[in-house]
Amino acid sequence: MGRKSFIRKREILPDPKFNDVVVAKFINTLMIQGKRSIAEAIFYDAMDNIQERTGDEGIKVFKKGLENAKPLLEVKSRRVGGATYQVPIEVKPSRRQSLGSRWIIEAARGRPEHSMAERLAAEFIEASNARGGAMKKREDVHKMAEANKAFAHYRW
Repeated sequence: MGRKSFIRKREILPDPKFNDVVVAKFINTLMIQGKRSIAEAIFYDAMDNIQERTGDEGIKVFKKGLENAKPLLEVKSRRVGGATYQVPIEVKPSRRQSLGSRWIIEAARGRPEHSMAERLAAEFIEASNARGGAMKKREDVHKMAEANKAFAHYRW
């Protein structure tokens, strides 16, 4: 850890189409090798795809899916007296959002559909219905935290 003062979070500008910071952060997570225009095109195509499939607004399905994929608890390793314990801790809101985004993108990349926009749209639709790969990952993390509830007193 640095000895100086804390590091300030960078201000992220909202995306051009929806004027939303959460969407901009998601696009940044989706981006590979700095290709922002490609990431934006994939995301906006996915939103249009969701609109066609469900008849609902794409941004609403996106928000609901991301909210469902966010974890409440996670486990962190703590070393106490030569033994390592998996201690359950609550997740900070900023980390919750980044984990949820990462898990949705990871699950979408593993899907069988042809284009990334189709995969992302399908994953958002499933996440908004509390199914899919990102939701499975969240449930696994919650189960791990629940199983290690006995070590919660090692939290500091």
